[in-house]
Amino acid sequence: MDLSRLPVQNGFRLRGAAVSRVETFVDAAFAFAVTLLVVSFGSVPDSFEALYEALRRLPAFVAGFAILALFWHAHHRLFRRVGLEDFTIVVLSLALVAATLFYVYPLRMVMSAAMGFFTGGWAVSEFRIDNMSQFSTIFVIYGVGFAVLAGLIVALNVHALRRSSQLRLDAAERQLLESEVVVHLVYIACAVLSMAIALLLPARPGWWMALPGMAYGLLGVALPIYAGVAQRRLQAALELRTHP
Repeated sequence: MDLSRLPVQNGFRLRGAAVSRVETFVDAAFAFAVTLLVVSFGSVPDSFEALYEALRRLPAFVAGFAILALFWHAHHRLFRRVGLEDFTIVVLSLALVAATLFYVYPLRMVMSAAMGFFTGGWAVSEFRIDNMSQFSTIFVIYGVGFAVLAGLIVALNVHALRRSSQLRLDAAERQLLESEVVVHLVYIACAVLSMAIALLLPARPGWWMALPGMAYGLLGVALPIYAGVAQRRLQAALELRTHP
């Protein structure tokens, strides 16, 4: 393989030009998961009131769609970058499909609750609980799903790094894969923090019920900081590629 002839995206020479059957299957599974996010009615809205009710569910759908797209794109990025389709890649990709389909209903519940909170009750919330034990449990289930998806992306990128000699990855490309690993480890850390907070909440409702969800807000602080550090390291590695 002549690496100099490969297309380059963000400093990575793309080795996965063709769409594989595994990637096609993962794409189809994510598309199905998106339909599970939006399907909430027995029929198409046939009145203004029904349409308005559907629009109240839009914020939760958009938020859930964005999270699924985050993990789908991480998988897509890896396939475009390395083009691997060995046994480990296939198993991890199938595990990603299974975890996504499990995760979609907790995702719907938590996102609808979050959007109901942020819109002052305008957005429809599907989050119905009878006690704080149920509240904690749903956040633990959601956190496990989020952490498992992130962990599978970590495992895929670590596997690619182990094949760096076979793939002829240079320092810049290894840096990009390592950055994917770090980012998704941060996802896992926030999920673990959220689950810990949920399990430690008092047994009565109160303002603290917002804390498990707010733990994920730390991503908005940690990731930009790491992005600046990673970008400087990547620029140094790219300069080494240009001027060895």
